[in-house]
Amino acid sequence: MHIHRYCAAAVSAALLMAALPVAAEEGFGKPGEPIKLTVGFQPFYTEAWSAVVMKSKEFWKQHLPAGSQVTFEPGLQGSVLVGQMIAGKQQIGYMGDMPAIVASSKPEVADIRIVGVAGSSQQQCNVFLVKKDAPEFKSPEEAVKWFDGKIVASPQGSCTDRFARTVFQKLDVKPAKYFNQGADAIAKNFRDGKLDAAVLWEPIPAKFLADGIARRVASGVDFHESDAGFIVMRQDLMAARPDVVKGWMEAELDAQLFLADPKNAMEIAAMAEKEGGEGYTKKIMWTALYGDYPAAVGGSPERMALDFVITPKMDQIVKADTAFLFGLHRVPAETLRDGAVSDQAAREALAARKLQSPVGTVKALPAAAFKD
Repeated sequence: MHIHRYCAAAVSAALLMAALPVAAEEGFGKPGEPIKLTVGFQPFYTEAWSAVVMKSKEFWKQHLPAGSQVTFEPGLQGSVLVGQMIAGKQQIGYMGDMPAIVASSKPEVADIRIVGVAGSSQQQCNVFLVKKDAPEFKSPEEAVKWFDGKIVASPQGSCTDRFARTVFQKLDVKPAKYFNQGADAIAKNFRDGKLDAAVLWEPIPAKFLADGIARRVASGVDFHESDAGFIVMRQDLMAARPDVVKGWMEAELDAQLFLADPKNAMEIAAMAEKEGGEGYTKKIMWTALYGDYPAAVGGSPERMALDFVITPKMDQIVKADTAFLFGLHRVPAETLRDGAVSDQAAREALAARKLQSPVGTVKALPAAAFKD
């Protein structure tokens, strides 16, 4: 498996999968009985790394009925997970905001709900990169204005695409070409001198910087733009097994609290390295989540917030993303349908432990904190 195998038309692929017939509903058993679950996750998307923690630490064993079995299936793009969930082959998914919204917008094909937030950030999916021999810039805004008239690429229909287009509009930037490319193509074109700039999500920028093929120049921090990773579930599971929904979200809360503790940074980086592809070392994975970048290139002390539930901030992200996808004809309406967000179990888990959102934050750590 190679982390770079991202499809440039990930959301479009999800819609193609939505045209397939839905598989017969799984038999989920009765409340209290052991259950078999298949969970899709994106190990190459930092805002979904609570699933990486869940897989490694097996927090679910403490909250699901005894004898339950959980299989984690990685997906290199959210659209793959959406297709698997539509087909009934996965019941729970961890994915970016765009595929999660697409998944929850087609109830006539499969009723899939957003049940929680895996994480949100202004510098995980929102990273501006330039070729290594680009000029030195005085500020992130100057760097992005340099994109005007240049050759730029991003996987379009993704969180990075929405971010890029939003910032380009704010700054009146018009690239000469704005290509729809995946990470492999972007890496090759940077190396071949055919690309001036790109917009990508972690841990890909951390890999590009480590390989010396690009420079980071700005992030969503500089333009007050956020994105998020969501947890989604099939409604037939939710209806049949509320005990499992409750148990899963309690386990997810354990995972997010584990992520929030900086003492676990090296262990988490090792988990991510195990799930990653060729060349994605523990140092690269650590940098992707914990790297302390200077403000001059869009760095800030907070690398990721662990929101857990749909807060007003998350609601605004959902609304903006849905409107963006509607403009691209990827979802049927400008606003998400009623019931698409069903985070009651997450809210109950917070209340039971007397916690509030966010349950924690992942803070930037100095380079000296990395211990191989």
